[in-house]
Amino acid sequence: MSQDQEFDYEEISSDEVDRVVAALEQLSESVASETIKGFLEECSTSVYYLVYEDDETAEAA
Repeated sequence: MSQDQEFDYEEISSDEVDRVVAALEQLSESVASETIKGFLEECSTSVYYLVYEDDETAEAA
C-alpha cells in the first residue's frame, strides 16, 4: 500500500452495536447447541469491541 492511499472507515454507532449484541444474546438463549452458543458469544464479543474496545482501553490506562 502506498502512503498516498486513503483509508475509509465506517462509523458504527453504539446504539446499533447495542441492538445487535442484544439480539445475539437473545438468539443464544433460544438455542440448545453449546457449539452454536459459543459461536454466537464470539460474534457478540466481536461486534461489541467494534465500538467499546477503545473506551475500555482508555479507562484501563
